[in-house]
Amino acid sequence: MILFPAIDLKDGQCVRLLRGEIGSATVYNDDPAAQARQFVGAGCEWIHVVDLDGAFAGHSVNGEAARAVLSAVAVPVQLGGGVRDMHGVESWLEAGVTRVILGTAAVRDPDFVKAACRNFPDRIVVGIDAKSGKVAVEGWAETSELGAIELAQRFEDSGVAAIVFTDIDRDGLLQGANVEATAALAEAISIPVIASGGVSSLDDLRALKARRDSGIAGVISGTALYDGRMDLMDALAVLMGIDD
Repeated sequence: MILFPAIDLKDGQCVRLLRGEIGSATVYNDDPAAQARQFVGAGCEWIHVVDLDGAFAGHSVNGEAARAVLSAVAVPVQLGGGVRDMHGVESWLEAGVTRVILGTAAVRDPDFVKAACRNFPDRIVVGIDAKSGKVAVEGWAETSELGAIELAQRFEDSGVAAIVFTDIDRDGLLQGANVEATAALAEAISIPVIASGGVSSLDDLRALKARRDSGIAGVISGTALYDGRMDLMDALAVLMGIDD
């Protein structure tokens, strides 16, 4: 199972939010490239980048910081936030991003997402962010009436590389991952699922890993790694099975 350390960008800095509220940002590093190198130096094999300002604005905002991350590391990077059209997808893939994450677009324009999957097989990730099981869009500022599982099932057989499922109610709060909801989503589709939101301890990682047969393929962690609550080396050991 893959650990995806999160680099969330706001005003060019690495931050974490509480429940996705843009006014709740805590700055953890003002040098995203250095943070990426630190993660990779510890053994991470992927980096997860989100342009938070871009998610709210509807277009890329932290391009300079994101490109600095791409230049700083040789591991694959998946990136989302503000990508709403094919030009945006193509630009980031050309810049060196391995996988582009489409969230709001998956709700607003599913045909575009499916077209992107056809054009770039296995390089498009669908981000599904849910509040109380309902999908949120526009940087989590709006909640739709669409259920997370219903949305995910719309992209079966479309060539989606993975689904990033975020429980917004837990994001940044260190209250534990929503293992049951994540596993239920994974079991309902054939697309690999990456868990996000609330991961606070090695026990969370162990609980998610125990459900990997459901289709959970990875875990995104941010706050717990930044504040030292969860040691990165230990986290990697758990997911790689070294501590079994």
